[in-house]
Amino acid sequence: MRRKDRQIPEAEARALLERGEYGVLSTVSAGGRPYGVPVSYCVMDGAIYFHCAVEGKKLADIEENPHVSFCVVGETELLPTEFATRYESCILQGVASEAWGEEKQRALEGLVHKYSADFVTEGRDYIEKQTARARVFRISIESIAGKARRRGGSSGRA
Repeated sequence: MRRKDRQIPEAEARALLERGEYGVLSTVSAGGRPYGVPVSYCVMDGAIYFHCAVEGKKLADIEENPHVSFCVVGETELLPTEFATRYESCILQGVASEAWGEEKQRALEGLVHKYSADFVTEGRDYIEKQTARARVFRISIESIAGKARRRGGSSGRA
């Protein structure tokens, strides 16, 4: 990391990952082309889980190369008079693999708890009806780093 003064402790980066609203999953195609897509996710047992359709570009990329990057941006605030931004973010590297059976069910329920906590019963019914139309993937975290600018400063670099 270039700006060591902005690095946050790993525990803080993991906390940001836990509370983040969405993340950007980045993959690489067989031809070496990068692809980043925002996804809803949840964190369980130290791994990231996301759901998706049964086919698509990110799935083709993961099948070809399961090594992925995942980025979450937390709170931000523009500082126009300083030509800067307050921010917090984390980025991780990991390996994506498909979740099956009970693990898939737990991940889908984890997503319901995160995004629809007031509708858990309805969410379980929805999962039961739609589970065959969705795939779930786990990202096993290999490394994670976080960065933040929380106080103003004279540097316009963010």
